[in-house]
Amino acid sequence: MINMDDKGANELLILVDEEDNGIGFLDKVKVHQKGVLHRAFSVFIFNNAGELLLQRRALSKYHSPGLWSNTCCSHPRKGEGTLRACERRLQEEMGMSSDLKFAFSFTYRAEFENGLTEHEFDHVYLGYSQNLPNPDPCEVMDSKYISMDELQNNVLSRPEDYTEWLKICLPRVVQYLGIN
Repeated sequence: MINMDDKGANELLILVDEEDNGIGFLDKVKVHQKGVLHRAFSVFIFNNAGELLLQRRALSKYHSPGLWSNTCCSHPRKGEGTLRACERRLQEEMGMSSDLKFAFSFTYRAEFENGLTEHEFDHVYLGYSQNLPNPDPCEVMDSKYISMDELQNNVLSRPEDYTEWLKICLPRVVQYLGIN
């Protein structure tokens, strides 16, 4: 169950159809209880060495607690553009900023042991930074830069340590970046 003390538990998320057209709004709790398709985003921040900044989700997160994931991910709020939402959440979660570039979108559905479902039309943005993050401990329990080769090997050998959306999205990021 979603912790009602969770920041943003009552935020209105943007419901979308299969083409990402907005079709309404619903609060975050109901969206994840019902598994309704909604707009989301995932941010991937790289350093000059080509390493990806990962975050380990705080244990207090309402799903996927303690799992490693991409740099930042969340949902735009009602009336908020996706790029602006990416910038906001990157600052809120990781205490950093970066110029972000849209890469691609994908849709996925994942059911969790606690009965919640993520069903997202996910917009992926990439950025670069040499800065170390200053994560919010309510959001992130750890972070690290990792090479893409090491990450891909780790995801294959220990998939249970990573979020569902990262496992789905990672091959597409690799393809987008032209990494072998």
